[in-house]
Amino acid sequence: MQTLDFAPLYRATVGFDRIADLMDRVLSADVAQPTYPPYNIEKTAEDAYRISIAVAGFSPEELSVEVKDGALFVSARRAPDAKEKTYLHRGIATRAFERRFALADHVRVVAASHENGLLNIDLVRETPEALKPRRIEISRASDQGVAPAIAQKLDA
Repeated sequence: MQTLDFAPLYRATVGFDRIADLMDRVLSADVAQPTYPPYNIEKTAEDAYRISIAVAGFSPEELSVEVKDGALFVSARRAPDAKEKTYLHRGIATRAFERRFALADHVRVVAASHENGLLNIDLVRETPEALKPRRIEISRASDQGVAPAIAQKLDA
């Protein structure tokens, strides 16, 4: 298998190291990705998303949802049963797990709920005012050669 070297990307760019790290992580990930528990990611609005994870057999107290270092961590630890059960057939897996989801910039977790065997995690992308498009007023040149808006800022 061919590996990619991202060193030239690090040398030629500033501030894009998170993208390079993400690409490196995706390309070097093991082929055998964990499939337990199953989950869905849906887009619920223009800037809103929901992750639904099948957590049958787990109570809300046994689940943990954390955000740290730009990633969402979902884990479950089953409390030990006070009384051992004897199963004739065991098809519902309730083993401990940890799932990690990388979050894009400005994506924030707003809520988590446990309903009908699903853990629903709602996320929203909030674009800061500084990154939103804004209209720049075009002024006429003054006799002094400096636009009035610039002259006011220079005087302040």
